[in-house]
Amino acid sequence: MNTHFYIFILTFHFLTACKNNSPVQDTSNQQKTTSTTDSFTLDLGKPDLKSKFEDRIWSIWGGSMVKGNDGLYHMFYSRWEKELGWAWVTDSEIAHAVSSSPFGPFTFKDVALPTRGKEYWDGLCTHNPTVHQFGKKYYLYYMGNTGDGNVPSAPGKMALNPIHRNNQRIGVAVSDSPNGPWKRFDTPLIDVSPENTALDALMVSNPSITQRPEGGYLMVYKAVGKKRPGIWGGPVVHCVATADYPTGPFNKYNKAVFKAKGHDFPAEDPFIWHQEGKYRAIVKDMHGAFTNAGRALVMFDSKDGFDWKLSKNPLVSTLEINWTNGYKQQVDHLERPQLYIENGKPIALLCAGDIKEDDNIIQSFNVQIPILE
Repeated sequence: MNTHFYIFILTFHFLTACKNNSPVQDTSNQQKTTSTTDSFTLDLGKPDLKSKFEDRIWSIWGGSMVKGNDGLYHMFYSRWEKELGWAWVTDSEIAHAVSSSPFGPFTFKDVALPTRGKEYWDGLCTHNPTVHQFGKKYYLYYMGNTGDGNVPSAPGKMALNPIHRNNQRIGVAVSDSPNGPWKRFDTPLIDVSPENTALDALMVSNPSITQRPEGGYLMVYKAVGKKRPGIWGGPVVHCVATADYPTGPFNKYNKAVFKAKGHDFPAEDPFIWHQEGKYRAIVKDMHGAFTNAGRALVMFDSKDGFDWKLSKNPLVSTLEINWTNGYKQQVDHLERPQLYIENGKPIALLCAGDIKEDDNIIQSFNVQIPILE
C-alpha cells in the first residue's frame, strides 16, 4: 500500500481570536467573564493547497506531527477505507507520512499501528493519535479497541458498532525513532474505572498530554459514564489524570472539565499544552456552548491543569477555511486540533475536516496551519 498522499496541511496562522470573539455564555465551571490580564491568542494564517492531505481511497482523519532526528517532519494520522463508510470505530489504523516541511506536501510511508488480532485490547482499531518526544524517546498516544468486527456503516450511511465504541481504551506506543518500530503494550494506559458511578465507567478515548513545569505529565481525555441507561451510556465528559512518567501509571481526578450549563456533551477533542505560565487547551465546541459562533474551535486556559476556564479570547476558528488562492471553503466539521510546537512555540495547527460529496458520501482530509508571531 505505498499510496502517496499530499497532505492538506492548513497552516493556520492563528486568526487573531479577538477579531471574532462572541459573548461567552454561562457555563457550569467558569465565570461568564474571564480574566482581563491574559491576552494570549492564537492567530491563524491562510493554508496553501499543498497542505491538504486527502485521498480518493482512504478516509483521512486527525493528524499529529513531530520532527525526527532525520530532519523530516513525521505525521501520524487515522485512516480507513472509504468504501466502508464512516467506519473509524471498527476499521481505523494509525498511519505515518513524512515531509521535508511542516506544511507539506506529505507522502505516505507506512502503517505505524496496524491490526494485531481481536484478542488484544487494541487489536482491531487504532485511532486519533497524538505524538510527542519526551527526552530521547517518542510516544504515540492513541485510542484502541476490539470487538466483533461487524461494520454497520456504508457510504452515505452513518452508523457505529456499539461494541467497538464501548471498548475504546487509551494506549501508548514507544519508539526510539518516529520511523519505528513501535512497542505496544498488552494493557491500556488508561482503562475504564470499575465503579459504575465513575465518570469513565463505560469507555475512555482521545488522550491529550503535556509535560508539567514542576515535573511529571498531565493528561486530559474523553470519557463516557454509565449514569444514563442504554447501550450508549452517558454523560460524555472530559477527565484529568497525572503521572510521573510518560508511560504512567496515571492517577485519575474525579472532576469533569470543559463543562457547560444546559449542554450535554459540549466539548470534544482537546489538545493541551503549557505556554506563557498557563496550561492551554483548544477544544471543539460541539454546539456553540462557549461562544455565539456555533460549532467552532475554542480555547481554554488553566493555572494548574485541573480548573479550566474559557480564555479571554476564546475563538480560534469557525468552520471556514481561507485558502491562499482566495477560496473560502465551508466544511461540515473541523475537529481534532493538534499543535506542532517547536522551541516552545506553536508553529502549526493540524485539523481534520470533511465535506459531503454526491450521495452524501463524506470526503475527509487533514489540514495544517502556520501560526503567526
